[in-house]
Amino acid sequence: ILAQGASKHGTASSPLLFRSFPAMLATRSAVRAARLAGRRYNSSSPIVSTLQNKIEALAKKKTPQMMSLRKEFANTPIGEVTIGACIGGARGIKCLLSETSLLDPMEGIRYRGRTLEECMAQLPAAPGGKVGLPEASLWLLLTDEMPTSAEVTALNEELHKRSHIPEYVYKLIDNLPRDVHPMTQLSMGLLALQPGSKFGQAYRAGCKKSDYWIHTLEDSLNLVGQIPLLSARIFRNVFFDGKHIPSDPSLDWAGNYAQMLGVNDTEEFKEVTRLYLMLHADHEGGNVSAHTTHLVGSALSDPYYAYSAGVCGLAGPLHGLANQECLRWLKDTHKNLGGKEPTVEILTQYAKDTLAAGKVIPGFGHGVLRKTDPRYMIQRDFAKKHFPDDPLFKLANVCYEAIPPVLEATGKVKNPWPNVDALSGTCMQRYGLTQEDYYTVVFAVSRSLGCVSNLVWSRIMGLPIERPKSMTLDSLEAYVKK
Repeated sequence: ILAQGASKHGTASSPLLFRSFPAMLATRSAVRAARLAGRRYNSSSPIVSTLQNKIEALAKKKTPQMMSLRKEFANTPIGEVTIGACIGGARGIKCLLSETSLLDPMEGIRYRGRTLEECMAQLPAAPGGKVGLPEASLWLLLTDEMPTSAEVTALNEELHKRSHIPEYVYKLIDNLPRDVHPMTQLSMGLLALQPGSKFGQAYRAGCKKSDYWIHTLEDSLNLVGQIPLLSARIFRNVFFDGKHIPSDPSLDWAGNYAQMLGVNDTEEFKEVTRLYLMLHADHEGGNVSAHTTHLVGSALSDPYYAYSAGVCGLAGPLHGLANQECLRWLKDTHKNLGGKEPTVEILTQYAKDTLAAGKVIPGFGHGVLRKTDPRYMIQRDFAKKHFPDDPLFKLANVCYEAIPPVLEATGKVKNPWPNVDALSGTCMQRYGLTQEDYYTVVFAVSRSLGCVSNLVWSRIMGLPIERPKSMTLDSLEAYVKK
């Protein structure tokens, strides 16, 4: 794909075209070998070779499109930047390239053009299950193809093989005080895994720029394989006195993660975990965790550095804590009702009183969506099937009917409909995952799929180091006075 030419340290020079894809395919066999840090590193897995070939085929298909946009339409405006946008967090500014997903205001997030409803119907599920497997969505995000069941099985086996975590990393995590926040521990754990980065080793050995994506893919698969074990280790340390449950290679990626958490050994809990991890896997490139991962990766920091930074962004209360706040609000509302059966009339007045008191109602509205979040509806369908009489779900269901009209009546809310966070916490606590401080870690396990997929494609497309222009208040004022 046409890439921004760069020196080894990312300084822009003239554009260049990666070596032709026919040549790449002709010289790359199923057993990929590269000289890394003075030794041979072999990625000999057939499923990884298949994955690489599919990614290469998609990149070859995308190359003319990239070349055309870059050469013929580079100066075509796709929006404008206002002072309000500069001061207001660049919300909605179209200035990022992310191939894996796109957020439609009316249809919600699309993974490679597929709605989440289509993903649920078409992605392979676990034996006896109905939920599209999140690791299958990883394949989709990387290749723009729905994987076969056999491909997902092979990918799961590959992720298990790559899941080994060095003992020094476990010692680091095990020796942390129990009151260190789980997200802090996760970021530290990912950084501790960084010395094993294949990209870092290849870069230091002088690998070709056209091969950056291959080593990024290696790191990405390793990170995805490792993050459930690392995250489960943190959970059992903090909440279960370090009593760990071993990984089970016979289980799928998400089912194994649910098993290692050890709060519920039912198949339903595995299914709701698969559901959560698939629905949260990707959400365009502009949210804090995705953008941070991309920004750090644009400096050619490897996926461990980049996603560790993304996890730190996800830990912020304005990004990753929304599901906790929604669950707490539901619990408080349930308590304040004093045992009354929730009705639309009661919740309508409760919502009005809440707003009149200057408080917010979490879980409703979205910065882009202008309808009910499809992720909410998919979770709602799951809850209606598996636990329709759960008190918090019944309350949330009434809120779904009562609160949007109240918010809409204020005239201040562009989207009064519930988002994914309005039900995520309810689904978790139903099956015994009640440790709310851990919820963002589950989010991070899921979002790793989209963030690393974006890193792979950023390297394929040769995207340059990100460097927007900043302004001062004085310079903005001077601009206005011109």
